[in-house]
Amino acid sequence: MLEANRRAHEHGIDLSKLPQLLDMNADTITDNVHSINANCPDDRMKFVFKHLIQHLHDFVRETSITTEEWMSALEFLKDTGKMCSDIRHEYILLSDVLGVSSLVDSLNHAKPPGATEACVLGPFYTEDAHVYQNGDSIASEDKGDYMYVYGKVTDTSGKPIPGAIIDTWETDGHGLYDTQYADRAEPDCRGRLFSAEDGSYAFRAVVPVSYPIPSDGPVGKMVSALGRHVFRPAHLHMQVDAQGYEKLTTAFYPRGDPYLYSDAVFGVHSSLIVDLQPVNDKELSLKRGFKDGKPHMELKRDLVLATPEEGLAARKKSMPAVKQD
Repeated sequence: MLEANRRAHEHGIDLSKLPQLLDMNADTITDNVHSINANCPDDRMKFVFKHLIQHLHDFVRETSITTEEWMSALEFLKDTGKMCSDIRHEYILLSDVLGVSSLVDSLNHAKPPGATEACVLGPFYTEDAHVYQNGDSIASEDKGDYMYVYGKVTDTSGKPIPGAIIDTWETDGHGLYDTQYADRAEPDCRGRLFSAEDGSYAFRAVVPVSYPIPSDGPVGKMVSALGRHVFRPAHLHMQVDAQGYEKLTTAFYPRGDPYLYSDAVFGVHSSLIVDLQPVNDKELSLKRGFKDGKPHMELKRDLVLATPEEGLAARKKSMPAVKQD
């Protein structure tokens, strides 16, 4: 017993203060787990785990999960982990297709009226994007149809925000992100730039196209098994970070995409649906840097950021009051 106490003490545990757990069954197991977790010194962690365990145990009871089904679920989670790498996060994809990412995002990133609405980050953001000057192209040649994106970064009153960090990424014209190419040597169809003194930004890109989420892993197979398609509507990701404002993660969805109303990851918001305008002016195309002055599509969109105070006020309305019991 002394040896057991010593070992427990090495982990910061006093055995004498633990509840006595015996005779586990379907009626007692949940309360016993709650009881032994009650010594958690972190109130928020204790609160979250109490509710997680309660809902998880209730789920098992309500669905009469079999041992085989539970083992299948555990194998699924193991396989999901195996698909993860430095440039692919299968668990983010799992969260996305279950609607959890969108739910968490809606609750935690509610925006005040007038601010650009947030949406899911997705699994294809990377930290290695090249830095570009305004007007540069984030896409190499022959990656798709030309597109010019421009606008201003402002606050909710319309005041320009200079020096905002703008990260953007998208698929190429084949519906693939650069990270999905086995021979990826450097970032492509993604980049980082900064808003100018007047808040303006501009870059060349390619017209995004709809694409399937990765379906070669366990998450894609799960989606198909549920009788759903694996496609996302075309979109351009943007993330904006400026001192004194809340970081914005959003995306813009060209109108008319056939998957706009059945997005596999529940990311589309009405306010983020945009109209691309065709530009056939050769001089303007040349001025903007497009090869041979070829026609291109144009997307004009201002990025409106909220202050922390404005964001907090919006979240108080979106997030239910929670009692930390």
